[in-house]
Amino acid sequence: MENVIEEIYRTQSRRVLATLIRLLGDFDRAEEALHDAFAAAARTWPTDGIPGNPFAWLVSTGRFKAIDTIRRRARFDASQQHIEDSLYSVDETEIGDMEAIEDDMLRLIFTCCHPAIPADAQTAMALREICGLTTEEIAHAFLVPAPTVAQRIVRAKNRIRAAKIPYEVPGRDSLPERLDQVLHVIYLVFNEGYSASSGGDVVRADLTAEAIRLARLLLTLLPHPDARGLLALMLLQDSRRLARSDEQGALVLLADQDRSLWDHAKIAEGLALLAEAMRAAEIGAYTVQAAIAAEHVRAPTAEETDWRRITFYYDLLLAAQPSPIVELNRAAAISMTEGPAKGLDLVDAILAREELKAYHLAHAARADFLRRLGRTEEAIAAYQRALSLCRQEPELAFLRKRISELAAAPERQ
Repeated sequence: MENVIEEIYRTQSRRVLATLIRLLGDFDRAEEALHDAFAAAARTWPTDGIPGNPFAWLVSTGRFKAIDTIRRRARFDASQQHIEDSLYSVDETEIGDMEAIEDDMLRLIFTCCHPAIPADAQTAMALREICGLTTEEIAHAFLVPAPTVAQRIVRAKNRIRAAKIPYEVPGRDSLPERLDQVLHVIYLVFNEGYSASSGGDVVRADLTAEAIRLARLLLTLLPHPDARGLLALMLLQDSRRLARSDEQGALVLLADQDRSLWDHAKIAEGLALLAEAMRAAEIGAYTVQAAIAAEHVRAPTAEETDWRRITFYYDLLLAAQPSPIVELNRAAAISMTEGPAKGLDLVDAILAREELKAYHLAHAARADFLRRLGRTEEAIAAYQRALSLCRQEPELAFLRKRISELAAAPERQ
């Protein structure tokens, strides 16, 4: 039963939270109610059994736990009475209103992305509330101290409360000016699912599915080429999900994946969306990234991948959206056509600027170039550096395996 509750928490807690925020009107109150609801589930479900609709049970229980808490506080603080009254005014049918529930996550994203909130706080807030990441995990992902992340989230919540920012999807007239940040947050949600920052799984399918669902919903509200490009990108990336780990959960690199396991329906849909997005007057960054993903899924084998075309797209992306991560990916693509020595030079230049010194994938890429060049001792050291920075179990296992293989290489005997 404990494992079942943990799985429900992992897959449904953020949707429960989003609905509780709508019903309770406050982030902190909703988070407290969420934890109270799951604590109640841990106490009662082992004896009473799992309810037919766990989501509705958790939302209802959390809401009434919040009412009880506010009632107790109202005895000592008369200002709390109006809050209690407002919570009772909610029609019980709202808890089971599936249309409202389906929109709650989108409401949450738009609230986190309100222009009144600083951009860095928007991102931290979204990853905390939508993905459920801890402040430490967010700090690790963005290479900033955990207290800084915590302060950003607190300030964002205070701004929402003080400015009475509405928990809603804005009207169509306001959608375009909010689009970029909302797409960015949906992309972050997908990325956390596609390559989980920590834990025992390569992929968190609940997050990738939720990001794709939200992108579809946003596209119906605003059929913008950038929204179409992002949806294409996520579908093409997610199409490879089943092949990215083996039966034991070990990481499988793209070059080694069984391409028969790729989801060809998602590939077809992604390619069709990409073709539409490419016809736009201006090509956005998500569309360019989708074009890169398309080159991978179009190749019948890893050896037939058009790396020169992929490098061309990375050149475009780097010109439009300068980023050390894009530079790192471009270096990997160039190494496939010009050799590992060229890739190593490019990665060393990136690391020399220290922007990615705490990013494990930069050190893993450097290690791979050194391995391919036969510089075993240096490769082992670089893999060990990557190992010290990594938090995802399958990636940790892969790095340990690489180190073990190199340590046992004949030339080191």
